[in-house]
Amino acid sequence: METRGFFHFLAFMCLSVHLLSETCLASSQSIGKIDPGFEASQMLYIDNDGKFLLSVNKTFAFGFITTENDVTLFLLAIVHLQSLKVVWTANRGSPVANSDKFVFDEKGNVSLQKGGHVVWSTGTGSTGSTAMELQESGNLVLLGNGSKVIWQSFSHPTDTLLPNQDFVEGLRLVSDPGSNNLTYILEIKSGDLILSAGFQNPQPYWTMRKDVRTTINKDGGAVAEASINATSWRFYDQNKVSLLRQFTISDSSDPTATWIAVLGNDGFISFYNLVGGPTSPASSKKIPSDRCSTPEPCDAYSICSSDNRCQCPSVLTSKRNCNPGIVSPCDSSNGSMELVNAGDGLNYFALEFVSPSSKSDLDGCKAYCNGNCSCLALFFQNSTGYCFLFDRIGSFQNSDNGSGFVSYIKVLADGSSRVSPGGDGSKRFPYVVIIAIATVLVIVGLLYVGFRYYRKKRRLPEPPLETSEEDNFLENLSGMPIRFSYIDLQSATNNFSVKLGQGGFGSVYQGILPDGTRVAVKKLEGIGQGKKEFRAEVSTIGSIHHLHLVRIKGFCAEGAHRLLAYEFMANGSLDKWIFRKNKDEFLLDWDTRFNIAVGTAKGLAYLHEDCDAKIVHCDIKPENVLLDDKFHAKVSDFGLAKLMTREQSHVFTTLRGTRGYLAPEWITNYAISEKSDVYSYGMVLLEIIGGRKNFDPIETSEKSNFPSYAFKMLEEGKLRDILDSKLTIDIENDDRVFTAIKVALWCVQEDMQLRPSMTKVVQMLEGLSYVPKPPTSSPLGARMYNSIFKSSSEGTSSGPSDCNSDAYLSAVRLSGPR
Repeated sequence: METRGFFHFLAFMCLSVHLLSETCLASSQSIGKIDPGFEASQMLYIDNDGKFLLSVNKTFAFGFITTENDVTLFLLAIVHLQSLKVVWTANRGSPVANSDKFVFDEKGNVSLQKGGHVVWSTGTGSTGSTAMELQESGNLVLLGNGSKVIWQSFSHPTDTLLPNQDFVEGLRLVSDPGSNNLTYILEIKSGDLILSAGFQNPQPYWTMRKDVRTTINKDGGAVAEASINATSWRFYDQNKVSLLRQFTISDSSDPTATWIAVLGNDGFISFYNLVGGPTSPASSKKIPSDRCSTPEPCDAYSICSSDNRCQCPSVLTSKRNCNPGIVSPCDSSNGSMELVNAGDGLNYFALEFVSPSSKSDLDGCKAYCNGNCSCLALFFQNSTGYCFLFDRIGSFQNSDNGSGFVSYIKVLADGSSRVSPGGDGSKRFPYVVIIAIATVLVIVGLLYVGFRYYRKKRRLPEPPLETSEEDNFLENLSGMPIRFSYIDLQSATNNFSVKLGQGGFGSVYQGILPDGTRVAVKKLEGIGQGKKEFRAEVSTIGSIHHLHLVRIKGFCAEGAHRLLAYEFMANGSLDKWIFRKNKDEFLLDWDTRFNIAVGTAKGLAYLHEDCDAKIVHCDIKPENVLLDDKFHAKVSDFGLAKLMTREQSHVFTTLRGTRGYLAPEWITNYAISEKSDVYSYGMVLLEIIGGRKNFDPIETSEKSNFPSYAFKMLEEGKLRDILDSKLTIDIENDDRVFTAIKVALWCVQEDMQLRPSMTKVVQMLEGLSYVPKPPTSSPLGARMYNSIFKSSSEGTSSGPSDCNSDAYLSAVRLSGPR
């Protein structure tokens, strides 16, 4: 029996290790290519920020990215890793959830499936694709036999053109929709490169041939192809032999520059350099060059002036929002319509690029528009007799020198609009008088009713405020933070105008209280508790005062609003100081870094061991370590777990992207404890020491996983390779470096029993306790054996844990939901 039990144990161990290995392999990034039979989801690759395929030199990545307006929805995209610029998107307009799948099936088809339904596909199911490759050019290709390209993203552009990407006739760039839901289109038509507003009948507003900034290198031929080469955008004929024209992107001859063209939702084509830090457009080289030349620099029907001002035409000033009031022009229920003169000296962006609708005199042009229900505006050119009709109107242009056009727009004939000169305004005069008198009578009546109500209300006794014994008890608790109204905090933050940051619990805004105290106001999101439970929780965490914990100044629990006002930390979060994007940024010296590490450890030790109820933070990372004006470290966002809804907690790590700091027990369903915070602290300590993120795909394969690299360098005695290379410090005469490295590697042990307590960490960092050399590998097998042995011998098991379970929260207070 004992022998049989032993073999059962070995079989279980092998199966468990196999399953864990499969999971690890499934979530590791592929380099260069993936093969048929591959599947991926954002959740599966959350450790890699959703990216599952990298180009060979790690210039580009392919995978899932969060949408701009909702961090729980994702797009399948190609991203330039250094600049984080999205250069191509598969499912624009159809975002998916974190569990939805990317599938490269055995037949060679590639698709993105949402709830079992296909939202995007390459349509290559019958081609027998043998591999998908992400090239260093940023082109995603499907390869067949003999490395033949079957499908490529370069042939299906979204809103971006990359260097040497051939843009040919039949392809289109389409911008994201703007605030008015209008998109813009770039395409090659009739031998010219054309930008159009994406109305039902597109209206051009720029062409390559009419841009004076395009230089002609050779005459003849129509444009059939365009591509970005070095610092210019070049145009070719159908044989790609004759270079016809070019548009200079940058006057600099920097050979390292990598320029791309992006069609934005403002209607401009902007050029960005991907190399050398965060991308920013070359402002002097936008297409078109004039803001008023785009379709809607102002609202529809408004006039754009050369000084970038917007104003409503005088004929529409009596209309609400400068709108003619026509919803559907061919709907007879609208009522009668009339043409009114829009004013003198107006131009329209499309007039230079479209053909006239007819040729006649002004009366004939007006009759033509009146007889066409879809016509909303007309422009008549006196010198030629050309009549232009439009079924959709963007912004007008103000022409100081006169445009040569007479313009009319259709409005509802309700008597409220001004009519064109020569119109019979006397016929509408009685209606105007009647409407004016009726309006005055209504206003007088409302004022009389309001006055009577006010007099009556003054005679009634004031109703008692809704209170309860529980509310009174909470308000009178000693140490209770100040209770603010929503209007108080809205006023203090100037209507939440200065945003300091965004976190998993909500957005943070800068504020100033009436007494001049600066605060950081956090608008909590995903809060499921009522006002009394919220105030009870705030009373607990508000009474916790420690030098290295961010203090709560006040709170708001009003209606659906839940806000916390914290003390203002002048130097922001730690991540901004240790992850430098530019070489010229301020460098934190070693003394400051070490003091930050010790301060953070003291704050956590207080939460774990000195509070009335133990608090496990659960979300320790550089973003939650804040620095005051003297760079003293304070831990923030503690004690907030019970304020989160259960649904919010289950996607918390997805929202925050903090998986890189979570202890293994979060993923393997072992019990969460304060030792989970110790693991996260160890990861943060390594980043403080190294001045880099713990996972960096741009680094070499050996250095990309910093904890593994640090273990190896410690074993080889190469401490300098672990320390931030930009720091100038004598390691031989400063034992704190060796101590900090050893402490960090003790903290990130996979076996939670081997991790020290935070009190022990403080003692080791301050030299009050000896720090032995940590093990060089994580004893996964030993931890699994202990769990299985305990289960078989004692009849118990740690089992899965839920950070927001009522039973667990009753014993341990958490601040970061699982």
